[in-house]
Amino acid sequence: MTISLSALAILAACILAYLWLKRQQDRRAVERSSISPEELHSLLNSDPPVLLFDVRLPLDLLSDSQIIPGSRRVPPKDILTNPNLLPRDQDIVVYCTCPSDATSRQVLGRTRALKFFRIKFLKGGLAAWKAKGFPVEPYTAPFRLDTLV
Repeated sequence: MTISLSALAILAACILAYLWLKRQQDRRAVERSSISPEELHSLLNSDPPVLLFDVRLPLDLLSDSQIIPGSRRVPPKDILTNPNLLPRDQDIVVYCTCPSDATSRQVLGRTRALKFFRIKFLKGGLAAWKAKGFPVEPYTAPFRLDTLV
């Protein structure tokens, strides 16, 4: 049985269209799951305020030992192994300093899979926050340099 060249072309076009639509859907989902530094700044002054978690890898924290005021540092591996460290009934924002917010997205994906729906990530992470001139403070608590995620 031979498959015609035009049938293969149609199949390839369908696959490409599906992949393009899936990518667009994923981008929209990321946009719904992210928050800008300006939006976060407003939310931190709201009542009740959003809970903020620094989920940077230890080496990232070592290279930039600043934290957004009011945030709580939680190693990403702790959240990935025990997502119940985060409350389900409050608005949460996580941030990191990874390219493309990789650690924040990983935490977001894990918690969303477990039906956490009130969580977002800070688009651009700590660098975007600082670029807008929003406040940071030194992080002085001890931490382990365990780099496993």
